[in-house]
Amino acid sequence: MEEFTNENIDLDKLPKYQEVTLTAPHPNYWKVILINIFIFLFFAGVCLTAFLFLNEDIKHNRPFFIGGYLVVAVLIFILYRASFKKRGFALREKDIVYKSGIIAETTTIVPLNRIQHVALDEGIFSRIFMLGKLQIFTAGGQSGHLHIAGIEIEKARSMKEILLRKLDQIETLAEDQ
Repeated sequence: MEEFTNENIDLDKLPKYQEVTLTAPHPNYWKVILINIFIFLFFAGVCLTAFLFLNEDIKHNRPFFIGGYLVVAVLIFILYRASFKKRGFALREKDIVYKSGIIAETTTIVPLNRIQHVALDEGIFSRIFMLGKLQIFTAGGQSGHLHIAGIEIEKARSMKEILLRKLDQIETLAEDQ
């Protein structure tokens, strides 16, 4: 029987995920984001316009509503642009790293042996720009799932194939033991 040990881990010897070079989303993904923002703002603007012209009680406050709409539209644009610039991913030998966020920056590292399923999605606008979204589902539940959008479709297909091969290797090793 082995003797129980519980040694301290030297944190300075651990690999630094902050030093990983991340791949940014394809620049055309910004166009997809813009299309989605404009569609949302169009429908929100139509609803606001209908509300303002059908409700006579707020006739005097229309400039405030319109100004508020414009401020929200500009803020949405700025936040999405800043968020787009902060996104990145890296596929490494033993894990996949994904970083996002502007106010609260999140870095998710998923070990390959925790991945259960990999899917590739192509939305209508992403398909126009030859982009895809790689979805990685883990054994850890919702918190460990990754959705990496804005990857060139051929690169996303390659990544999916690599991940599936790695999963097969991990499964084969587990069966052999």
